[in-house]
Amino acid sequence: MTSLQLEQTNRADVALALNGDVWIVACLCAAWCDVCTSFRPNFEQLAAQHPDKRFVWVDIEDQADIVGDIDVDNFPTLLIQHADTVAFFGTVLPDASQANRLLRAQTGKSAAELLQDAQSTPEHRQWQRECNLRERLKEALDL
Repeated sequence: MTSLQLEQTNRADVALALNGDVWIVACLCAAWCDVCTSFRPNFEQLAAQHPDKRFVWVDIEDQADIVGDIDVDNFPTLLIQHADTVAFFGTVLPDASQANRLLRAQTGKSAAELLQDAQSTPEHRQWQRECNLRERLKEALDL
């Protein structure tokens, strides 16, 4: 499965694809960003290497109402979550091998480790409140 691209017209379909006990990997980027453009093939490569996970490309300007107040400091920014637990949110180098190592480290954690990490720091607690892509989609769709 290749990545999904969140659009105004497919939000319900993307929300359905992200439903359940799945790992979600979202790249928050911008169409004008050259780094994002060059990272996109790497993101697709990651999606191909991890067909059991849901990969979503999110243009932060086109999807501003979904992204809302999520603080994207730089590009590319990855959001990794399992079901409704945000495991990672932050800027990464536009390198497929490093993104793959990060993804493997997060997905290798047990459910208990994920929950513990989610509450371990003020920043991680903030991720839970502000960065849950599934919840943001539900709110936008009024589900």
